[in-house]
Amino acid sequence: MEIAFSALPRALRAVAVDAARICLDLFKVMVPILIGVKILKELGWIAYLAKPLAPLMSLVGLPPECGLTWATAIANNLYAALAVHAALVPDMAPLTVAQSTVIATMMLIAHNIFVEGAIAKRCGVGFWGQAVLRLGGALACGMLLHVVFSALGLFTDPAPLLFTPSAEDSGLWTWAFGEIKNLGMIYCVIAALVGIMRLLETLGVTRLFEAALLPFLRLMGIGGGAATITVIGLVMGLAYGSGLILHDVQKGKVAQRDVFSAISLMSLSHALIEDTLLMYLIGASLWGTFVGRLLFSLAVVAVLSRVAAGLARPRLA
Repeated sequence: MEIAFSALPRALRAVAVDAARICLDLFKVMVPILIGVKILKELGWIAYLAKPLAPLMSLVGLPPECGLTWATAIANNLYAALAVHAALVPDMAPLTVAQSTVIATMMLIAHNIFVEGAIAKRCGVGFWGQAVLRLGGALACGMLLHVVFSALGLFTDPAPLLFTPSAEDSGLWTWAFGEIKNLGMIYCVIAALVGIMRLLETLGVTRLFEAALLPFLRLMGIGGGAATITVIGLVMGLAYGSGLILHDVQKGKVAQRDVFSAISLMSLSHALIEDTLLMYLIGASLWGTFVGRLLFSLAVVAVLSRVAAGLARPRLA
């Protein structure tokens, strides 16, 4: 016990350093975006930029401004999208938990597509096919969640926002100070996530989670080593899972049909623990960001894998 307590300061210091390194890379992207959004708001251009996305947002029960949040997630990362979302909050009617869950789930399915699509391409899966899958999947899942939540009257309370949006009529210095506070909050969240992930790994929770998912993947036809690697991608992230699959593909250990199914599933649902926790920042519910996203992804890939298998049989014949 004494050894464990003596190691605690070292572990906390490692978490703080790792979080600082992650934030340094993130803030290089986020700060210019925050400044750009502020300029657009001052010029009154936000409404015009959101207008082309309004029809898509109306399909999922969201205000048009949320289109900019989603577009930012598609082109960048989740942290940049959350920063934009917080900046736009004063211009929107208060979102419900249901609405926050919908936009959060759409961001989780379709974010950082250019970088992560390139990762998938390295494994032999088409970039544009995966991009269409993720964008179409995000819209379809968002619509399903919207219909279910609306029909059952779920999550109608106002969504709590852990960011502190700057007042709309605030001066430049007040805005800057508010954004610095938001960046500080992001650092704290990332540090907490890093610490939680390390604790879960130490306690063996991630391994239990992997063992629970493995039978479902095998039922979907993702066999052997590909199933195990896919679970790692679902838990840890697309870069981890695709990197392992690429390694096994090069050694001939994974069949090409398994590669397609595994990468497609990881594209729709990855970093299930870390990214899901992150969405609590905008008041999203676990029932959409985790349960809904995972069930939707499993169902879609189960259909895709069977369609791909059916198309492959005539060629073999």
